[in-house]
Amino acid sequence: MTTSDEGTGQLAQQKPARKIRADAQRNEQALLAAAAAVFVTSGVEAPVRDIAAAAGVGMGTIYRHFPTRADLVVAVYRHQVEACAEAGPVLLANASSPYVALGQWVNLFVDFLVTKHGLATVLQPGSVGFDALHTYFIDRLRPVCAQLLEACAQAGEIRADMDAYQLMRGIGNLCVGADNDPRYDARRMVEPLVAGLLQSRST
Repeated sequence: MTTSDEGTGQLAQQKPARKIRADAQRNEQALLAAAAAVFVTSGVEAPVRDIAAAAGVGMGTIYRHFPTRADLVVAVYRHQVEACAEAGPVLLANASSPYVALGQWVNLFVDFLVTKHGLATVLQPGSVGFDALHTYFIDRLRPVCAQLLEACAQAGEIRADMDAYQLMRGIGNLCVGADNDPRYDARRMVEPLVAGLLQSRST
């Protein structure tokens, strides 16, 4: 075989490997999205079989990716943070107004917080791992919330002095307990808070 043939053969061997890695990554992301949905409705103690059913995979697949429940919960946590962060600019670009985009983003944020509060059953607050995740969440999402608030203020929809961290803390306080009480609808309780941000316009 010539050097050119050898190079072609090596390239052919590399392509399937890249495709397998891409497929595995997509499968993992789909699994995390399914787990997040189950955690929001049933809490972080939801049976693994429920997550497997929602993801359309076998339980062995979940354990292969995430050997312990803590591994799965932390991965879902990070997945939701990134999804929430990436959604902000997309919603802002596509919604009918910045305030509508803010409301849509807050719903995603609420779903994330419900899962986040469930972390206390898996990781001990005050531990290095928990504190690092909390810092990561604040650093990643506060700029996104600030961008949405600034856009709303520039459009004259809300006051210009709204602080992103304060709003996130307020929403977080309204979400406490939603992870272990199915009767408590965190989104419904947050709605009046977001509605109160909207400035009435004189006609």
